[in-house]
Amino acid sequence: MTEVAERANGTPATGADEVVRLEAVRKVYGGSRRGVAALDGVTLRLDRGSFTAVMGPSGSGKSTLLHCAAGLERPTSGTVHLAGADLASLGERALTRLRRERIGFVFQSFNLLPELTVVDNVTLPLRLAGRRPGRGAAEEALERVGLGDRHRHRPAELSGGQQQRVAIARALITRPAVIFGDEPTGALDTGNARAVLELLREVVHEAGRTVVMVTHDPVAAAYADRVVFLSDGRIAGALNRPTPERVAEWMTRLRSEPAAGAEDAALGARGTGTVRELW
Repeated sequence: MTEVAERANGTPATGADEVVRLEAVRKVYGGSRRGVAALDGVTLRLDRGSFTAVMGPSGSGKSTLLHCAAGLERPTSGTVHLAGADLASLGERALTRLRRERIGFVFQSFNLLPELTVVDNVTLPLRLAGRRPGRGAAEEALERVGLGDRHRHRPAELSGGQQQRVAIARALITRPAVIFGDEPTGALDTGNARAVLELLREVVHEAGRTVVMVTHDPVAAAYADRVVFLSDGRIAGALNRPTPERVAEWMTRLRSEPAAGAEDAALGARGTGTVRELW
């Protein structure tokens, strides 16, 4: 397709300030002999100030790619570099510190603690890291996401879209190098999904953050600068300046639907993790 402006492995043709790099990443579930590869030799670079959507059929490796890139899982082989650090060289304590300081997370289920106020949910990553939030930092983050008047509310008092904006404020509080989103609009109606996607674009284009978002929705993917497509654990191609129609065409071609692979079974077993596991 003429819209594909990148090499098949998903590496941008032009260089920029690199934030995340995966080199020949392979992730096998079920043991080395009878295991199935959820990722099979993925090489990918994510640049500073970019918004990348990751798409593919069920079981193609989307969430496994995100979890390996974010240091939530270690690959079976290959290397992952994030913000200049080789994740394989880090012990669990150092890896946890890197996630707390350099990564923001936004997931479909919001992962807010119901007993905490909005402002306490936002500052949670800092408190778990033993850091005191700067004066007004949480309020500033909430103002940025349009919730400056909801500091003392609890999650149950907010709509789904508002809860997801709290999750974005929480992701921004540490001024991360990259924000990872796994289906961040999957639980939202169309209007709230649009508001969250516009906010993520603003985070990229005005604040210079890097956003990586797994999604199944061509409309959501079209908010990104680039869409990377996975199939059977490998990068099948990449699309610059996506539109919903072009993304849908790609997905139609990829859905000669192989049987769900290792990733589906693994995700069913592990879920997305608790808030404290993420930080």
